[in-house]
Amino acid sequence: MGEEIKEILLINVKEYFKNALASEKKEEYNTSVTLFFKALSSLCDLYILEKEGIVPSNHAERFRILETKHKDIYRIIDKDFPFYQDSYKARLNKETSNMLNNDARKLFEILNIDM
Repeated sequence: MGEEIKEILLINVKEYFKNALASEKKEEYNTSVTLFFKALSSLCDLYILEKEGIVPSNHAERFRILETKHKDIYRIIDKDFPFYQDSYKARLNKETSNMLNNDARKLFEILNIDM
């Protein structure tokens, strides 16, 4: 079951990231930020699966595990979460999209996953 979940998370994260890049290229920054954050969340889940042997069931559980056990990863996603929340009610910009793009790339590198 763990390998199957890992494979699904990998497929999803690559799909989110690819589509985030496409949206960013089209200057659709709300969409790109949302998709970069989904990629970040899936990358965090992969990290937690690798380190803890579980997959969080929601944002709250993901944040709690990262905050208590993996502070470096927590700082990345915690910084980006408000921008994801803002994507529902604000127009986001290229700088915000670039920031989440870079943060996703950091997690790809930490997890040694090819984009």
